[in-house]
Amino acid sequence: MTTRTQDLAALPEPYLSFWRERHLCTLTTLRPDGSPHVVPVGVTYDAEAGLARVITNGSSRKVRNVLAAGPEGARVAVCQTAGRRWATLEGRARVRTEPERVAEAERRYAQRYEREPRPNPSRVVIEIEVTRALGMG
Repeated sequence: MTTRTQDLAALPEPYLSFWRERHLCTLTTLRPDGSPHVVPVGVTYDAEAGLARVITNGSSRKVRNVLAAGPEGARVAVCQTAGRRWATLEGRARVRTEPERVAEAERRYAQRYEREPRPNPSRVVIEIEVTRALGMG
């Protein structure tokens, strides 16, 4: 199988299914000095909305990196792997604090990871408007 860019308008079911399975992922953001910051995260992908979501603490380094990029958002990537299968979603990230957006991200996280996230009054969601999908899911 060859590595390829996926068509966002017609992602194949095996690729989408891979994003519904329970896998630890990574989020890559850029620090203000341009160096990459890669951390393990839980990610959910809503192909219909074109959004990947990461719930996190509002004071985290990843949130500070996204905010440092300004109102247009930060270029980021989320990736997961399992054996020879892998998938990467790239796009523009913004930090969202609205309770309904955080609740939706928590709901999707609980569905994918089969557990409710622990309560966190400082929780925010990093929403990634996906512009590119890569991999062999």
